[in-house]
Amino acid sequence: MTRKRRRLTLLTVALLGLGTATALTLTAFQDSLMFFYSPTDLETREPAPGQRFRLGGLVAEGSVAPIDGGAGVAFTVTDAVHEVPVVYAGIVPDLFREGQGVIAEGRLQPDGTFVADEVLARHDENYMPPEVAEALRASGEWRPEAGQ
Repeated sequence: MTRKRRRLTLLTVALLGLGTATALTLTAFQDSLMFFYSPTDLETREPAPGQRFRLGGLVAEGSVAPIDGGAGVAFTVTDAVHEVPVVYAGIVPDLFREGQGVIAEGRLQPDGTFVADEVLARHDENYMPPEVAEALRASGEWRPEAGQ
């Protein structure tokens, strides 16, 4: 085997190894990648069935109701244009309330109900998750005094 052929073989093996490592890394990232949708986004582009994603917006006024004897809560997330019903079996954060920004992580059911595994609420009176703020700006319902 000539020197040139050995170098070419070594280069080919190195590129194959690099390609395999890149493919494995991207596959690992894809498993942990989570998309963000506002209620209006769900109307225009539907996520894949069973896909986990984040749903963000404001908790609609008058929509919070306990379920399962207080073991969970049902509420509606809105961006002032569209609304999505959400069901969460767990204890909501202390700052969770109507009219406040919220991000729920979970899956959309075929009937249009979002089943949340986790609910995140804003942590002080001046903070709103950037994704929620952007969705509200896009819908024209942004109130600067309510967030950054």
